[in-house]
Amino acid sequence: DDTGDNVPMTEPSWLTAADPSRRVGRTIEFHAQIGSTNDRARSALHESGGDGLAVVADLQTAGRGRRGRSWMSPSGVNLMVSVGLRPRFEPGAAGLLGIVSALAVREACAAMVPGVELLVKWPNDVVAADGRKLAGLLVETSLVEGRVVDAVIGAGINVNWRHADMPAEVSVRATSLLELGGASVDRVALLARLLAALDAEVAGLERGDSPVARLRAVSALDGRRVTVDLGAERLDGRAAGINEEGLLLLDTDLGRVALAIGEVTSVAAPDAVGADA
Repeated sequence: DDTGDNVPMTEPSWLTAADPSRRVGRTIEFHAQIGSTNDRARSALHESGGDGLAVVADLQTAGRGRRGRSWMSPSGVNLMVSVGLRPRFEPGAAGLLGIVSALAVREACAAMVPGVELLVKWPNDVVAADGRKLAGLLVETSLVEGRVVDAVIGAGINVNWRHADMPAEVSVRATSLLELGGASVDRVALLARLLAALDAEVAGLERGDSPVARLRAVSALDGRRVTVDLGAERLDGRAAGINEEGLLLLDTDLGRVALAIGEVTSVAAPDAVGADA
């Protein structure tokens, strides 16, 4: 099993997290090294058995995060997994896929570090109570005539990455399950929990269940002053919750706006005004 000593796991170990009774993670494909798990999961959708296939890698050479940024992780320490799906939900639910994915990641991680508070920072980062990032997601969808024809859910979770081993630019804003819980975590057990949680979340979304109330219960932003990068501009304001469509409500100097996209680049301490935490 994984001891957290940077020893890459072998393929048979990862495959024990598969469950033929599930749609998500019915089968698992392991790569010691790959360019991008998201790219492989997408290409697998054109192959037999590709719907729900989980692609796991110990090392990505072309991993990416949101907005085209690269996603770097040392080999054999963290969990990098992507799942390709052919969704069966209405077009209006497409924007909620990132939310249910983040909730699944949070649930799986929380099971590994009992008693540690984990939150979701809109739109889909999982963070510790102090705001340090534990996991990030990249959800990519393809639309045809307004309908989602395929989706890829990619997750990168800091598992057994020691804070002392993180690059300086990462360590100031990140944490890991090892750091939070004080002990190494079995990455295969984490993967199994994540796939089970994601399977349940996707099924719920396809039934028409809304995840918004559960997101609100674990939101890292409510009531805090934040800055949101929209690409072409930045907005400052106070986070006023999440609406039923999963949009971030932001009270700005010009009034309340609902944001469908964006990245929260700074979060003030509770009840502070303008202080970057």
